[in-house]
Amino acid sequence: MRQYPFLMGDANVIETEKKYLSSERGGAGVKFLAVLVVLVLIANAGYNYIPIAYEAANLRQEMDTAVVKGLAASGQMKPLEVVRASVERAVRENNVPADAYIEIKPAGSVVQAHVIYTKQVQMLPFGLYKYRYDFNYLATPTGYLLKDGKN
Repeated sequence: MRQYPFLMGDANVIETEKKYLSSERGGAGVKFLAVLVVLVLIANAGYNYIPIAYEAANLRQEMDTAVVKGLAASGQMKPLEVVRASVERAVRENNVPADAYIEIKPAGSVVQAHVIYTKQVQMLPFGLYKYRYDFNYLATPTGYLLKDGKN
């Protein structure tokens, strides 16, 4: 039996003990259910968000690769067309919406690719909360091919 220092007398202790024990019942099940609901909601959000974030990261990498390919294009190939073909292929493969803004333009001696789009991500079930994922990336070539031979 628990000891409660504020109680006096044996008869009162037994009645108070019963009252305290009855109020402690059911707390663990409710807490477990609340934690389980929160974990399911987080898992659902991740299940919907992660593929869209992965596709965006993949598109970023493909755009960087495309502008470097355009920089390294040989004599008969037009760098602008090489970049355009690579970016359009990457856009199709990564489920970019049809209303995306895609711009491929020369910038000095290099070609730049710019893609902007927005996707809605359903974070909570039943459409309770939708996150707006904004993608805005400008790919410009960097690295060894841009260095001139004046070391």
